[in-house]
Amino acid sequence: MKLLVVVLNKEEFLEDILDAFIEADITKATILDSEGMIGFLTYEVPLFADLKDFMKGEKPYNKTIFSVVDDEKKIKKVEKLIEDLSEPGIGILFTVPIDYVKDFTKNL
Repeated sequence: MKLLVVVLNKEEFLEDILDAFIEADITKATILDSEGMIGFLTYEVPLFADLKDFMKGEKPYNKTIFSVVDDEKKIKKVEKLIEDLSEPGIGILFTVPIDYVKDFTKNL
């Protein structure tokens, strides 16, 4: 099992990413509002305020999508479906191995 994580810098691609999850038969995922470190420093820490010029036009917020996936083929399918999103700065996709999962919903 793996934790599939997508950190999406450009929110306008969220629907495309979720469509890819559905097409890969990944129907359970969590979406969080998130913020990158540079964005936080730029807008919240006065010492880094000069970075605002560097960040012009960029939103400091992201969407982080994650799901526990039990099939490597599903991950590869998501990767293939979103490979068209190769524009720089859209986001990042990665996986992390999981050694234990307890699904509480199966007990209900």
